[in-house]
Formats: sequence, structure tokens, C-alpha cells
Amino acid sequence: MIETKANNAGPGAQVAEGPDAQTLKGWYRTMHMGRVLDDKAPNYLKQAIGWSYHAPCAGHDGIQLALGLTFRAGQDYLFPYYRDLLTCLAGGLTPLEIILNGISKAGDPASGGRHMSNHFGKPEIHIQNVSSCTGNHTQHAVGLARAVKTYGRDAVVFSSQGESSVSEGYVYEAINGASLEKLPVVFVFQDNGYGISVPKSDQTANEFVCDNFSGFPNLLILKCDGKDPIDSMRAMDEAVAYAKSGAGAAIIQADCVRIGSHSNSDKHELYRSPEELAAARAQDPLPRFRRYCLEHGVAEEDLAGIEKANMEIYNAASDTAITSKDPDPAAIFEHLVPEPWVTPLFPDGTHDEDGAKETMLHAINQTLKEEFRANPDTYIWGQDVANKEKGGIFNITKGMQQEFGRKRVFNGPIAEDFITGTANGFSRLDDKIRVVVEGAEFADYFWPATEQLIEISHESWRSMGKQVPNITIRLASGGYIGGGLYHSQNIEGFLTTIPGIRVVVPAFADDAAGLLRTCIRSRGVSLFLEPKFLYNAAQSKAHIPADFAVPFGKARVRREGTDLTVLAYGTPVHFALEAAHKLEAEGRSVEVIDLRSLSPLDTETIFASVRKTHRAIVVHEDKVFGGFGGEVAAQVSETCFPWLDAPVGRVGSAFTPVGFNRILERAILPNTEKVLAGMRKVLDF
Repeated sequence: MIETKANNAGPGAQVAEGPDAQTLKGWYRTMHMGRVLDDKAPNYLKQAIGWSYHAPCAGHDGIQLALGLTFRAGQDYLFPYYRDLLTCLAGGLTPLEIILNGISKAGDPASGGRHMSNHFGKPEIHIQNVSSCTGNHTQHAVGLARAVKTYGRDAVVFSSQGESSVSEGYVYEAINGASLEKLPVVFVFQDNGYGISVPKSDQTANEFVCDNFSGFPNLLILKCDGKDPIDSMRAMDEAVAYAKSGAGAAIIQADCVRIGSHSNSDKHELYRSPEELAAARAQDPLPRFRRYCLEHGVAEEDLAGIEKANMEIYNAASDTAITSKDPDPAAIFEHLVPEPWVTPLFPDGTHDEDGAKETMLHAINQTLKEEFRANPDTYIWGQDVANKEKGGIFNITKGMQQEFGRKRVFNGPIAEDFITGTANGFSRLDDKIRVVVEGAEFADYFWPATEQLIEISHESWRSMGKQVPNITIRLASGGYIGGGLYHSQNIEGFLTTIPGIRVVVPAFADDAAGLLRTCIRSRGVSLFLEPKFLYNAAQSKAHIPADFAVPFGKARVRREGTDLTVLAYGTPVHFALEAAHKLEAEGRSVEVIDLRSLSPLDTETIFASVRKTHRAIVVHEDKVFGGFGGEVAAQVSETCFPWLDAPVGRVGSAFTPVGFNRILERAILPNTEKVLAGMRKVLDF
């Protein structure tokens, strides 16, 4: 760790010769326009026009101007936070684009009105669309910096945030990763002393948040006066030089002042004294910098002319923005999930080929290798995936690092949200990139990454399709291995409630290969759940045709019947087939449908079968209460009610965690006998 400190003696104190008059006028023009927009923002809410969330940037002017001017639009990458109005203005957004975002118009380049106001972005020039989840974009910045380094691009990634958001654990994971990998990323902490009403002293024991990272190697820590554009520019120059040198990442701690409330939903008079508020106003960077300009060769009439011209530009932009188009309510489903890749060889995801049968484990391993050979811009990382002898805890990635190298196949820290969050950032560099991550060694351990999953799920929708993470998340799911807590749970009941992602669960080796191929080749985010009990199970073995692929949203009829429809996925598909075979001896004909794809769901095949058999039962490994089967049952009941001769049945696990002792596991999880009993109940109604 290397550290330099700011000299707070005043503007220009860090350099022998400051900027010339022409440069100062340009800086003042941008800083003043930022203040105009910042001051005018609350008026739109008062007039019921919009800008219902506004976090003022006043008091952060120096560091925001320096950050925006240092960022090279279209070359570097900038992750701003909700207070970065001036940063984005200096970085390339126009006053009109700032206002369009503020009042949530269709022309907002960040999200077309889909995202919260004051969340500025323009992916076309690499100003990223960042969500409201404060600070989590540090993960994405690190992932993108990893891609920049991997591809040797001349670019620096900037991540900006308030000092209080640094308390989040994922920020520490991000900076740890940037330090470990020596990534070209600059973290900017804009420190105004408060997280809404919470003072910095309640956040950390250090006076400066950056000092929490003082033990990290390959990390340059700089401190500057964030109210002073010249000292801030000095810090930015040093940080960028260090990041571009390949030595590692940099942190800039910018001392700012919060002149106004945290946002327009906050009243800082309730927790700040009149004396403190007066002292804050006295430190206002704009009049301070104006005086500096006058003292260094800029005429008063020049500054007055800039101020007059800025007001004219603002008024024209405001008039245009107010009369511009609103978002179209008919377009709410656009960009939710990108169009998937569709195989021309197997349109319904089935085949009639016969031949040597492979295990599901082998199918996944071989498909990964085939896709890595087909696309050199495919990557995989996770916990323990690159061990030469193992290739993950289940040997799924065995042999991959040896064939494809450490740049494409590598271990991540034991930090599930870092694994997933960096995949989000990495995939942004180029649309040809495909990232596969082992989101957790067991699906039960994925919970720390769910915040990053939520983030990924609405990247495309939130950005109007401008940011599409092309990611496949592999998760070893389910029980029957004697694993107990954190080794035997199912999480698809949660995953399928999230719009913007796909969720698939194979039950046979050929479907595992076919679904994985489609996941990797498709744009967007796919959750590939692997029933680990079936990895080497004889009943899941299947012949796999060359280039076999299964489209999303296509169920597979595993057994035809006329008396009852069984809707299943994963391991219980095999229970259903066994139970159906037993019922056949009793003269009852059962149709078994392997859903395979949960989101999207093949309702056409489901409804056609139920209309034929007039009875249905949903079978899954997850808990019956709150499980995905409830959604399937509800859709069947709602759509097929006139054809039903019995209530829709459900079979799944008990509403408890899965116990470790095999006796407890058997009592909790479904099996063939429980499925058979459920089938008979529906048939006998």
C-alpha cells in the first residue's frame, strides 16, 4: 500500500503552476452548469413534473469535476453513484440528458424512465447504468477491469461512491479482488461525513474510510480536497497513472461537504445544528473556485457571460425535456430477457438417436469443453473450479484449466457475491464474451450472491437493452446425498420469482448437455441447476447427439398417458416414471412431462396434456409450501379448470430444512412411494 495525503492549503496549492485562464473558464463553465441543474432539480418535484429523487452534488464539486474530466468517454468506463450529477455532466452527458433522467422521460439515455431519477448513465459512451443498491457497482467495476486487463485494452475503470456505502461487505470483496489481481480500477470515495443521517463516526473507527484498506498490497491510497478541483485533479492524475502502470488499483478519498440534505426525502435540520449548516455553506466550492478564477487571469465579464449562457442553455433544455415523450406503457416487456439462441437442429429439444450413454456429470463437463473450443471468448470461474486433479468439488470442470489456460479458467475467492458480481462487469466489455460461473459449490451457499443476481436480472430491462450480462450461473442443487443443511436444499422456488432470468433443471444427461449449450450461447442470464444426485446416477444416463441443444421453454413428454398428467423436473422425474410404471400394472395410464425449463415455462405442452387426461399432479423436490409447484398448479387450475375432474395434486418435501441423518432426509424428501401415493389420491378423487 502506498499513500499520499492532500495539502488542504487551498486551490492550486499542490501545483507550482495551475491551469491557464482558458482551462479555468472551461472548468468553471461545467461546474456552474452542474450547480444550475442541481439547484433547479427540486423545482420539478414542486411542480409535479418529476425528479422525485434528488441527491444534491453541491459540496462535491471539485472531485466530481475532476473525475468527469479525467474519464475518457467511449474509452474508459465510469460507474457513477446517485450523487454524481456533475461527474456525469463533465463526463459527457448534456444538460438535456440530465433533465430527461431527472423527470423520467423516454429519452433518458440511462433507462428511458425505467430507473430512479438521479441515476445517470449513458452506456453508449461507457457511463454505466448503476442501480440503487448503494456501492454494489464496485463489484461490476472490478469485473470490468479484469476484462480490460485480460484483453489488454487501454482503459481505466472508475467506481464512485459515498464513504458510508464502503461499509458494505461487497465493497471490501471488490477492493480485495482488485488488489489481488492488480486491476486498473480507481475507487473514488466522496466523503461528506454522513450516510443519510448516520455520521461517519457510526460507520468506522478510522477518520478516513480509505485507511480501512491500508494493509492491502498493490493499492495506492490518495487523499484530496474534494471541494477543490485542482487538488482533486492532482489526485486523479496520480491514481490513473498508477492504475495504467499495471501496479494495481487506486483509492481516492475526497474530503467533501454536504451543503444540503441527503436527498429531497431527508430533512437534515433534524440532526445537524444551525452552526454546522452554516459552516457547510461557508465551504461551498463554487464561489471558492470562482474567486480562484478571478485571481488567476479570468475576467469578471467572462464569468458573468458563462453564467448567463448556462442559464440560457438550461432553460432551452428544460423546455425541450418537459415536452418530450413519456415512456410507453405498452413496452414494459421489451428488453426483459434477450432473445435466446435457438438451435436449427433440434427445434423441440428432442432426439431419437441411440448409442453409448453418458452420465450427467460427463455431459456437463464435455459440453463446457465443446463450448470453450467453439468460442474463445468464453470464461469460467468459481470456488475450486481450477484444481488440476479435481475440477470443482464434483469434478465438473476437470481438465478445463489444463486445456484452456489460467486466463479462461480460474478460481475465485470464497465470496459468492464477488464471483457473480464480477461476472456482471466482465461480460460488459464485449457482447461476444460468455461467462460461466459456479455461483456456489452448493446451491445452498448462493444466498450471499442473491443481491448480485437481482442486479444482473434487471440490467437489460433497466438499461433498455444497452447492458446485457451474458452469464450462465451453474448451481449444484438438491439432496439425496446425505448432505444436510447447506448441502441439500433447493432454491428454484425463489429463483423463479425473479423476472429477467431463465431457470432450467435437467433430469437426463442429454438434456443437461442441450440446456447448458443453449444457456451459454444465448444472450442474457441463465440459472443452470444441476441435480447433484443425478450426476452419476444410472437412471439419468442418456445418449447425447453431436451439438444437441434444448430450447428454453420446451418441456419433454417422457411417457405418454391418458388418465393423469404428472408435471415434474429434476430428480423427481425419475420417481414419477417409476410410479407410472407401477400404476400401469394396475391398468392406469399416466403421462409424465419433464418440464426441464421452469422460466420460461412450457404452458402449451402442460395445458394440452391436462386437457387430455383431466387430472394433474405436480412433483418436485423442493418444499410443497411456497415451492415452484404452487405456481404450476395455479396456472393449471386457472386455465384448465373446465377440463379438470379432480383438484391439482402436489408432492414435494416437508416444510423443514433437509436433515443430515439419512433417516431424517428420507422423512423429509419425496421419493417414489410418496409420489405413487400422491398419484393415487388424484386418480381416486
